[in-house]
Amino acid sequence: MAEFSTIDMFILCGYLIIILGVGIRASRSVKNLQDYSVGGRSYSAFFIFATLSAAFLGGGFTMGLAEKVFTLGFAYVIALWGFSFKEILTAWLIVPRMEPFKKAMSVGDIMGQLYGQNAKIFTGIAGALVCAGIAGAQFSAFGHVTHILLGISPATGILFGSIIVIFYSTLGGMRSVVINDTVHFCVLVVALPLVAIFGLYYAGGFDAVWSKIPVNQGNVLTSLPPLALLGLFLSFFFGETLVPPYVQRLLIGKNLKETARGTFLSGFLSIPFFLIVGFIGLIALSIDPFINPNLALPFVIQTAMPIGLKGLAIVGIMAVLMSSADSFLNAAAVCATHDVLKPLRRNSFSERFELRLTRWATFSMGAMAVIFSLRSESAIDALLYAYNFWTPFILVPLVAGILGYKASPRTFWVSSSAGICAMLSWQFLMTFVGNFDAAIAGIFVNFLTFVAMRTFEGSVSQKLSPQIEKV
Repeated sequence: MAEFSTIDMFILCGYLIIILGVGIRASRSVKNLQDYSVGGRSYSAFFIFATLSAAFLGGGFTMGLAEKVFTLGFAYVIALWGFSFKEILTAWLIVPRMEPFKKAMSVGDIMGQLYGQNAKIFTGIAGALVCAGIAGAQFSAFGHVTHILLGISPATGILFGSIIVIFYSTLGGMRSVVINDTVHFCVLVVALPLVAIFGLYYAGGFDAVWSKIPVNQGNVLTSLPPLALLGLFLSFFFGETLVPPYVQRLLIGKNLKETARGTFLSGFLSIPFFLIVGFIGLIALSIDPFINPNLALPFVIQTAMPIGLKGLAIVGIMAVLMSSADSFLNAAAVCATHDVLKPLRRNSFSERFELRLTRWATFSMGAMAVIFSLRSESAIDALLYAYNFWTPFILVPLVAGILGYKASPRTFWVSSSAGICAMLSWQFLMTFVGNFDAAIAGIFVNFLTFVAMRTFEGSVSQKLSPQIEKV
């Protein structure tokens, strides 16, 4: 196995210094919460493309994907294409309909505009929880990376990575996040393909890889049962749909055309990206089938990358993890302060105090994410668990409202409650059904209830209208 050289360490330390310096510099232009949450709404399609891609290409969709392909087969790549398809549909269906919400700073603002102040608060609580959980998944992956590549304990690695991310995210908010995500993105789109190329060379080429892996692992049609594959596809399609950081990125563009273009490019890029990462998982399996699957990606880096390029590859992995963690921490803090604390306070916050409070919230959400990361084993399983705090009760009314199918606050609360009950019932009463995640059951019941309630209220309104006119 190749050693971690002084050159590699120099590259890693230099990159971390650059990231901290960029974050500190960007924080100087942050004057209020609008700068902190949506960056002044001044970004072009490229920056939206870069920051959105960097936000979702986190530990779950890199280390987690390599792990799942290592253990369950290449069909897991097809499952993650559910996310890709969702991003393309978002660019096509959702972004052109965001004009009524152009002044919003968070997903809670949108829900408040659609269903009232209490819905905004409820959305803020859910958003803070799901974002802290997903950020925790990135910190967990950071611990595994540093353990195998740098030789430090996973807990120490988690603390090391989280301190850096929390520091620059707390200072600069969205302005620091976007510019650092752009740097992260430029590094990772070079580094991860290099890992695949050198890993393939080390393993002896395509024929050698395919000959050493079990037949079902490389076959997308047999490595997972069809129903299980469909369930995973739907979980990744719905799981991160319009979660707070992605909604923020729909609000930071110069105009909707730039936002739609950046969103589409991001979804399109994820298709070959998931292929590359999945193939790295197969490369690791062909080299050593007995390693810890969670370490499949860093194992290939440690084994196959030469001195110098290994440092670049490590930087690429850290860029993946940091870029996702900072996005979700920023969104979690905005949800906690702007969507929850501010509406609950009778007297309005001053701009300066609200900004200071949001920075403290970023720090607090980071601490929650660290605690979550210390308790999770698999980055991608942590993502699937975190989805339960969002999709079963927020997704349907949010998408319906943006698409113009607005309903009453009562419909929102009844359908959301039904989604929560369905999700909990699936988890605790129907655990023997393993092909579909509990969040999918919650989404389905939420949708049926929302449609039924909206139809019922519409029919009642039509019946009452003639009587009101007579009166």
